[in-house]
Amino acid sequence: MRRASAAEREHLHETFVELCRIESPSGRERACADWVSAQLAGMGLEVLEDSSGPAAGSDAGNLLARIRGSSPESMLLCAHMDTVPLAAPVEPVLVEGAWENAHEGILGADNKSAVAVILELARRFTNGGEPPPVGIEMLFTVCEETSLGGSAEFDVTQLHSAFGYVFDHATPIGEVVVASPTHYRIIAELRGRAAHAGVRPEEGRSAVVAAARAIAAMRLGRLDDATTANVGMIEGGSAINVVPERCRIVAEVRSLDEERAAAVTTETVDHLQDAADAGECDLDLQVERMFRGYRTKPRAPQLAAAERALRACGYEPHRILSGGASDANSFEAAGLPCTCLADGTERNHEPGERITAQSLEELLEIAIAVVDEAAAELAR
Repeated sequence: MRRASAAEREHLHETFVELCRIESPSGRERACADWVSAQLAGMGLEVLEDSSGPAAGSDAGNLLARIRGSSPESMLLCAHMDTVPLAAPVEPVLVEGAWENAHEGILGADNKSAVAVILELARRFTNGGEPPPVGIEMLFTVCEETSLGGSAEFDVTQLHSAFGYVFDHATPIGEVVVASPTHYRIIAELRGRAAHAGVRPEEGRSAVVAAARAIAAMRLGRLDDATTANVGMIEGGSAINVVPERCRIVAEVRSLDEERAAAVTTETVDHLQDAADAGECDLDLQVERMFRGYRTKPRAPQLAAAERALRACGYEPHRILSGGASDANSFEAAGLPCTCLADGTERNHEPGERITAQSLEELLEIAIAVVDEAAAELAR
């Protein structure tokens, strides 16, 4: 494995800064997709953009490019182009060895650190030198932050890869996700009856009170080591002097145990129905499994290759169970083995999000090592 040169590391930081400056909240990835496409085309690579944008809720599709390897086998590297909503413009600055946003808002290291790393890896293998030891398929997705919208719509049958990797877990480098949850979203619309709150309150049927009863009955927070539940949004009512006719709740259930996720979702729905009945309110429900969880087998080939790559870069792998999801969930559900590796980002989704310059450079080293070790694994 040839380590990244000083020039490669410098260009990596330049690429990362340019990517972060491009605003690409979920649904508005067009500018970022065009920039990434231009970079890949400039390396002489063909870029394919799929038609998943409208279904995923984006103004752009997923981008796929390939680098031919010295062997017929292929592996996948994936990163998402979107970020959570922006509260401020992004101007990356280096503060005490770490990239931060000069403004009070996110940086976008989640997941533009990985986008930058994959682009620099592509540059390494398209500059006239030797080809990679294995074919590399590079996928850049949209709407990952909105329940994996882009990867869920991507046609995995287009890929030739035996397995894949995403670098998309905002924890210290060295951590390897070996389990991710099944996730259900519950949207409840309660409809009561409006009445003047000071003159005829007894004629009203409060949808807000019914919603409050339902929430009070729910088990929320961490239910066990594998399961969480949360009510993330509630809105309703029209004026202080009106018994509220409508109330809307959005809740979620996650569990590493798929059956447990379904059972807690059913329990949550039962509490909503009981509260609606008690408050003489109508209830409309939308329950959707947003993504399916997975568990990686302890001796899975892509896991073995990733752990060897980490050790080669001086990191002792640490297998973790995650309550979050990544595009790996979509690929696993579609039958493509995929492992999610930590990217070293700190405080993702928050003002103050940061990534150290060292972590960004180490991520490139690990990606290089992953390619080598994947080739070795596929040659076995």
